[in-house]
Amino acid sequence: MNNDIISRADTVIATTYKRFPIVIESGRGCTLWDTEGRKYTDFVAGIAVCCLGHAVPEIARALSRQAERLFHVSNLYYTVPQVELAEWLVKHSFADRVFFCNSGAEANEAAIKLVRKYFNDRKETGRHRIIAMEQSFHGRTFATLSATGQEKIRKGFDPILTGFDFVPFNDVEALKRQINEDTCAVMIEAVQGEGGVRCPSPGYIEGVRKTCDETGTLLIFDEVQTGIGRTGRLFAYEHFDVTPDIMTLAKALGNGLPIGAMTAREEIARAFQPGSHASTFGGTPVITAAALEVLRTIERENVLGHCREMGQYFKAQLKDLQKRHSVIAEVRGLGLMLGMTLTIEGMPVVQACMEKGFLINCTQEKVLRFVPPLVISKAEIDGLIACLDGIFQGYS
Repeated sequence: MNNDIISRADTVIATTYKRFPIVIESGRGCTLWDTEGRKYTDFVAGIAVCCLGHAVPEIARALSRQAERLFHVSNLYYTVPQVELAEWLVKHSFADRVFFCNSGAEANEAAIKLVRKYFNDRKETGRHRIIAMEQSFHGRTFATLSATGQEKIRKGFDPILTGFDFVPFNDVEALKRQINEDTCAVMIEAVQGEGGVRCPSPGYIEGVRKTCDETGTLLIFDEVQTGIGRTGRLFAYEHFDVTPDIMTLAKALGNGLPIGAMTAREEIARAFQPGSHASTFGGTPVITAAALEVLRTIERENVLGHCREMGQYFKAQLKDLQKRHSVIAEVRGLGLMLGMTLTIEGMPVVQACMEKGFLINCTQEKVLRFVPPLVISKAEIDGLIACLDGIFQGYS
C-alpha cells in the first residue's frame, strides 16, 4: 500500500517536500505506525508540534465536543473558546492581548506588521527596519522569508522585501553597531531551531533586551518552535531575566491542529485597530477549544516538569555517546529541543534510524535535531540511544 499511496501523491501533490518513503497511518503517544504495519518511535513530533504525542484522548474529546456545537462563524462575532484561550495565554505570560491566526509564519507576519504600525502611529515613519539574526528562520511568507537569515531559504524569490538587516546570533556588539534611527524592532529566536539548535550564550539575551531598551527598539521573540513547553518552561523567555514586547506562538499550541498566536503588551497591541489586520480562520471555535485543552493538560499533568527531567536525561545520554564516537562534535539544547552536530552528513543517520524504527530529523546538513513529544519516556530515549550507538559504530 505504501508504494501505491506514494505514487498517487507524487502525481497530484506539489513537490515542495522531499518526503521519506513511508506513509504514516496512525499513532498513539510517542509511537507511529505506517500502512505496512511498521512501528516507529517518534523523535520529530511533527517538527516540534505534537507536544503531548499522537491521538491524545483528551484533545480528541475537546475537539469532538466543540465540533458538535460550532465550527466557524468568523471573527465578526465573539466565541467562548477563543476568549478562554486568550485569557489563559495572557494569564500565563507577559502579554496583555492576543491575535490568533493559523501558523507560525502568520504570527510572525502579524508581528512585523504590528511593529511598523506602532511606529507609524507615533509619527516615527522612518523607523521601519527590523534586525534579525543570521541562520534564523521565521517562515515562508514573503515578509517572514525576508526576515529569515538563511540564503538557501530566500534563494529563487528575489527581489525579497526590503527593511530587514541581519547580524550574527550571540553577538551583542554586532547588534549595537547595526541599530540606528531607522530600526523599529529586533526579531530573535531564543533557540535557533532550523538554524541548528543553536543556544544563546550566557548574558546574550539579556544584552539584547538592554540594547533594545536603550534605543527604544521593540523586541520580538519568535517562540513558534520553543514555546508551549519545548525548552522545559512554558515559554523560552522564562529562562532569561527578560520579557519581550511581542511573542509569537504556533506549533505545539495546537498539538497538530493549525493555530498561531501573536501576543503583545497593551501599549503596542493597541496599534492594531479594526481593519489593521485580520485572519478569517484565526482562532476558530474548534481549534481554540482543542488548544485550550492542550494547555490545561500541560498544566494538570506537570508536563513541564517531565520535560525538564527527560531533557536532562536525554542530553546526558547524548553526551555519553559523544565520548564514545568521534563523529559527534557537539551536543546542545534546552529541555527536549536538542541538537547533535556531526562531522559527517546527517541524512544517512536519519535514514538508518528510520530503518530501525526511530524517526529523527536533520537540519543544517550535519545537525541531528531531537524534538520528541514532551511525554517521551526514558525507555523510549534509551531505545534511540542504543540505535544511534550501533549506527555510529559503523563510522569508527
